[in-house]
Amino acid sequence: MQTKKPLLRRPWMVALLGLAGLGVLALALLGIGWAMVCRGDSCPTLAGLEQYQPRQTSRLFAADGRFIAEIGQERRTLVRLDQIPQHVRDAFLVIEDKRFYSHNGIDFFRAFGAVIANARAGGVVQGFSTITMQLARNLFPERLDARDRGLTRKLREMKIARAIESKYSKDRIFELYLNQIGFGSGAFGVETASQRYFGKSVRELTIAEAATLAALPKGPGRYNPRRFPDRAVQRRNTIIELMRRAGVIADSSASLAKAYPMRLARRRGGSVETAPYFVEYVRRILEERYGKRLYEHPLKVYTTLDLDLQGAAERALDRQLRIVESGQSGVFPHRTYEQIMARAAGGGQEESRTVSAYLQGAFVAMDPRSGAIRALVGGRDFEDSQFDRATQALRQPGSTFKPIVYSTAIQSGRPPSYLIDDSPLIVPQLDSTKPWQPQNYDLKFLGNMTMREGLEESRNMIAIRLGMEIGEQSVVAMAAGFGISTPVPPYPSIHIGSADVYPVEMIASYSVFANLGWRVPTSPVIRVEDEKGATIFTAESERIQVLSREEAWLMVDMMKGVVRHGTAAASVGQYFPIPAGGKTGTTNDGGDVWFIGYTADLVAGVWIGFDYPKQIMPNAQGGRLAAPAWTTFMREVYERKPAPPDWPRPPGITSRVIDGVTGLLHGAQCPQEDARTEYYLPGTEPTRECPRRASVPKKP
Repeated sequence: MQTKKPLLRRPWMVALLGLAGLGVLALALLGIGWAMVCRGDSCPTLAGLEQYQPRQTSRLFAADGRFIAEIGQERRTLVRLDQIPQHVRDAFLVIEDKRFYSHNGIDFFRAFGAVIANARAGGVVQGFSTITMQLARNLFPERLDARDRGLTRKLREMKIARAIESKYSKDRIFELYLNQIGFGSGAFGVETASQRYFGKSVRELTIAEAATLAALPKGPGRYNPRRFPDRAVQRRNTIIELMRRAGVIADSSASLAKAYPMRLARRRGGSVETAPYFVEYVRRILEERYGKRLYEHPLKVYTTLDLDLQGAAERALDRQLRIVESGQSGVFPHRTYEQIMARAAGGGQEESRTVSAYLQGAFVAMDPRSGAIRALVGGRDFEDSQFDRATQALRQPGSTFKPIVYSTAIQSGRPPSYLIDDSPLIVPQLDSTKPWQPQNYDLKFLGNMTMREGLEESRNMIAIRLGMEIGEQSVVAMAAGFGISTPVPPYPSIHIGSADVYPVEMIASYSVFANLGWRVPTSPVIRVEDEKGATIFTAESERIQVLSREEAWLMVDMMKGVVRHGTAAASVGQYFPIPAGGKTGTTNDGGDVWFIGYTADLVAGVWIGFDYPKQIMPNAQGGRLAAPAWTTFMREVYERKPAPPDWPRPPGITSRVIDGVTGLLHGAQCPQEDARTEYYLPGTEPTRECPRRASVPKKP
């Protein structure tokens, strides 16, 4: 007869005891880990939870005190739980944590299921974070390093979740969660997200819209309804079905919600915010000055922005870009903004993110007397591209740089009647065996002409010869005086605008003319107040004299000629009667077109081109493509404000009647039709009369 083995020695019992021992060991290790995981200050205390307040934002105001925007890493508008409709709450509960109101911060059923699912898959395919654990992760991200996805981080989340549950009611936890969670595009909290995506309060959301928002915390980029509408609808409908199965909405309501079209808030001017490029420009300046304080302590920032001028600038630039793309200004050989964005909406998202995809523009307007930036447009669509072409792009200014060359010449004693030869020019190059042979825009050469005519007609040969006479170093020094901070290499090509500049600096440099010789550095901020209302910064205007009053007046008079009967006459002078000066600009390859102009109280400039320079269209010209936007803007501005007076002629300026062909004093021997009045600095007037000659036909 066989003797039975003792119970404890049977194999199945040994195995069972072994598993039990491992379980006890695992529980012991888990207990030790639970006790050790929050050593020191690695987890927040209950006192920290008591003192928690969502991060507030700094607020920007226009020059007249009107609110513009909020600045912060997290844009959030708080809302109480009782202000959030039940169907909005249910949408989040069914997808994020359906047992939220029954667990104590840790859903052990879900955790066990996640362990089994991950073991079967051989990797992490399912999580078990509850709403409380997600809140813990979002409230204290500095304590829960997102790079650490191991057991320690998960245990910390769980322990903080238990601390939260022990201190707050379920409704308070849910309220904190709905106000804290991120929805992408800088929106935090359901109220801000509702305004951002649907243009209305969370109180007004439909079931379909609530489900759309509930889809976003899982993957704000992946389920963004603007970038991926089909994917967002699919995720939305999944949540609606879960709501139906949970019995929180009726079958009929679910069917209607699934069929509801995706209707998002219309983006105004490419963004839901006012003056987004200006706001971002100010944010960069403030961040450089105040660092993290900008985001951790709310500031009140009073800016120089004029909301009426900003709106006028946005409309004028947008209108002109559409005109260029329509072909009204010539054949436009590229796809338009509308075509590219329509393709992106249909699934070709990558193309719309290509920086050179569509025609871009920039517009800056400023008060020359104070340097205050009144309007700034850095691009066409801030949501598609945050790159600011007004303050961050480096572009060739083309002929808009020429007034700096002419100012240097005036300061050197050359009068507007100074003669220069518009003829072919060959310039040796040190770094090449092939000489530089510049051309005029029309590929023609017109012979001798005065400095005034050369500027009015934007003749390249005149500017190059003039610059070479006075010396590149003198021009470089003058450019620095005008506020150009980028390197201007001392080569002859700089005289026709080959050196890269920031558009905002190029435009602001014309304040020297508007102010009759004085430059006032630009500023977008008037003052900054801290959270207690104390002023911590006040802008102080600095005036730098670049030209004498007389020198500047001569330049203004010459640049008024550009507008009256020069390269801007057809697009500006014909439609804008207020005294104004300006200059058109076009680069040699037709990839940049400009117009910068000014009155006595406003300087404004527009640039149009592609992010990666390429020819805009055949025969691209600043006077035809860019200047109309300036005219449209200025006409709208001066319909609402009084026109400034003309610049008074300084007493030191003298005048003479000269012969326009020779630049000499007009005498009885010269044709009467060539007589004209010219202005001079004392001592630069011509002293000889022109010789006898026949009338010269007007230059074509």
